[in-house]
Amino acid sequence: METKAETLAPELLRKVNAYWRAANYLSVGQIYLYDNPLLKEPLKLSDVKPLVVGHWGTTPGQNFIYVHLNRVIKKYDLDMFYIAGPGHGGPALVGNTYLEGTYSEIYPNISQDEPGLKKLFKQFSFPGGISSHVAPTTPGSIHEGGELGYSLSHAFGAAFDNPGLIVACIVGDGEAETGPLATAWQSNKLLNPISDGAVLPILHLNGYKISNPTVLARIEHEELEQFLRGCGWTPYFVEGDEPEQMHQLMASILDEVIEDIRQIQGNARKKSDATRPRWPMIVLKSPKGWTGPKVVDGLQIEGTFRAHQVPLLVDAEHPEHVKQLESWMKSYKAEELFDRNGRLIPELAELAPKGDHRMGANPHTNGGILLRDLRMPDFHDHAVNVPSPGAVAAQDTQVLGGFLRDVAKLNQETCNFRIFGPDETLSNLLGAVFEVTNRQWDAREAKNDEFLAPAGRVLDSMLSEHQCEGWLEGYLLTGRHGLFNSYEAFIRIVDSMFSQHAKWLKVTLELPWRRKIASLNYLLASHVWQQDHNGFTHQDPGFLDHVINKKADIVRVYLPPDANCLLSVFDHCLRSRHYVNVVVAGKHALPQWLTMDAAVVHCTEGIGIWQWASNDQGAEPDVVMACCGDTPTLEILAAVSILREHLPDLKVRVVNVVDLMKLQSSSEHPHGLSDTDYDALFTRDKHIIFGFHGYPWLVHRLTYRRTNQNLHVRGYKEEGTITTAFDMRVQNDLDRFHLVQDVIDRLPQLSVRGNYLKQQMKDKLIEHKHYIDRHGQDLPEIRNWKWNGSSSNNPEPRSSRMESGRIATH
Repeated sequence: METKAETLAPELLRKVNAYWRAANYLSVGQIYLYDNPLLKEPLKLSDVKPLVVGHWGTTPGQNFIYVHLNRVIKKYDLDMFYIAGPGHGGPALVGNTYLEGTYSEIYPNISQDEPGLKKLFKQFSFPGGISSHVAPTTPGSIHEGGELGYSLSHAFGAAFDNPGLIVACIVGDGEAETGPLATAWQSNKLLNPISDGAVLPILHLNGYKISNPTVLARIEHEELEQFLRGCGWTPYFVEGDEPEQMHQLMASILDEVIEDIRQIQGNARKKSDATRPRWPMIVLKSPKGWTGPKVVDGLQIEGTFRAHQVPLLVDAEHPEHVKQLESWMKSYKAEELFDRNGRLIPELAELAPKGDHRMGANPHTNGGILLRDLRMPDFHDHAVNVPSPGAVAAQDTQVLGGFLRDVAKLNQETCNFRIFGPDETLSNLLGAVFEVTNRQWDAREAKNDEFLAPAGRVLDSMLSEHQCEGWLEGYLLTGRHGLFNSYEAFIRIVDSMFSQHAKWLKVTLELPWRRKIASLNYLLASHVWQQDHNGFTHQDPGFLDHVINKKADIVRVYLPPDANCLLSVFDHCLRSRHYVNVVVAGKHALPQWLTMDAAVVHCTEGIGIWQWASNDQGAEPDVVMACCGDTPTLEILAAVSILREHLPDLKVRVVNVVDLMKLQSSSEHPHGLSDTDYDALFTRDKHIIFGFHGYPWLVHRLTYRRTNQNLHVRGYKEEGTITTAFDMRVQNDLDRFHLVQDVIDRLPQLSVRGNYLKQQMKDKLIEHKHYIDRHGQDLPEIRNWKWNGSSSNNPEPRSSRMESGRIATH
């Protein structure tokens, strides 16, 4: 690209370069200085922090980008914000939001004067201060910079349904080597130029990671350009190290890129033409640690990996470096940039946009400001008719699909609800949503495609859990609603992304200026107990173990036993704020237990005795049979029916758990039961046989403080293969025959009668094995089993709270 010399007039060029120098000065000051922020006195070792921590290498390049984006925001009156993929460039974002005034508005104690500068510098990477990376505490950020790889998918999530927004996404060349980022380049095939905003990737090609070169910096220019064009982008290159030339080149190309975006969108919107364009992007190739020390102790620093973190050690062991630091900072000529009171001089302050046009103040970066409630259908309209417990079967997620269809329909005009998933919406039986919307897809279509259109409420046409998670996070963080449906085993792919989002929610909850956002809702289907044809590779319920490690203020886990409970739970989750809600539900036909009214009461309480399945009324139970999850509920109730038939005098209490966190103490989780309430359900000393959906030790972790430690949990224990549904339960000792034996082993008072029944259960297990080996399906008595309760046992609620439709929240 040729430089348009006239893009920046000499006076504007001088100011742009000065503003960049100011941002660089603030960045170095944040990394190093404890005192003497304007260097009014000769720099001393005592002015330097005792422990210097930070990342300089990416920072000057990000400062360079920020000042140039400020210029085009003002020139073109843009709605734009900045995502910092190289997240350890925290000094850049903090410094620039300080220069534009946003930082001091949010944190008045960090004032725009010399005392404020001192506080700004001291707090960085300092105990009680702020982190070295872009974080929730940083105005203008929706992106936690501690872990690399998610910037571009977050940017696309923010751009969906925001037609007036441009998301400038700075992609580090080290970050570009991660799997999520490498895949995210393909997101341009899903961006609608009519109804969505634009994403402007800026690949910051500064050549190095911590101590290695980056791949994209070491391939030939032609190969890099071919790669980016092959991903569907039109790359514009800004390359060099001489500031004035780079300013002119960046200004020229940014003008061209913004005009390209406007032309693409204008043409598409004027002609209603959603044909996929080749969106522009920028490759900024600048030295690592640009404008920093060139040589330290005889070693090249600028333009090498040595500039990545702290390029100059300044401590008691290196006293000679104090003068070098002073010389470096004075090279920015702060006296020309700040007045004697420490305020940015007016002619430079004028370069920043005003009000909400400042990237640190853009409302999209504090999405709770823009968040509006969903219009919600009445989930009761989708209720499964349950004349008596277990009398009918239904596919839970298929029932939920009808409810989600209505949610999508009611919110089509507001365009603030989307469903995300990696090619599994139909597989997870949510296909009813395609009655009212399509999959968004802007690449080429073929004759036999289904449900593809340039615009739609479903984004499931990329087989990447990373992208679905990233898009949804970006969508939520900018003030919208959604859910992510996935196979249970493969949600583990985004374990780390979930962790980062949970940390974001935790920190923002402590920041008064951050507004709450809609909850991140996971629907985990095709779960561990329903993998007849996929086998061992598709069996992993461990996401639950991972989730409960996070702060109790943030995480919620629900395992509804049937479709009506699933509807009640999901209605609650879609209305909730600032949580991560994990819902596990099955898609295969299973018995339905509760009427809708009973389901609402049960889900509101989160846990309870199923009186219709119990026979201990008026007496202490001999045993508590507990269950959590659809399949464990089925097997526990089947075991109870055997016990009640063969041992009618045995007093059995059935407890069902919907809200997993109820098992924790109320001192540990806001949903947790008090010890008194827990003992009322589970007793203080009776044996508890607990059928659990996931790994058994998770229940032990949640209940380790409880008085009653006679707890025997049966769940998934890494046994599985391609087999029948019931045989999966047998292999993991979660089947009814093993559960009955478990009860007998725990209750010696059953004596001879128990021994005879135990022998029958052993015989049944042998019969089962022979039958499936011969016929390839489960025994008829398993396939056709129904709950055999008395006519007086019914699932009607004994409470007037049935109209609430809410799960208790704290």
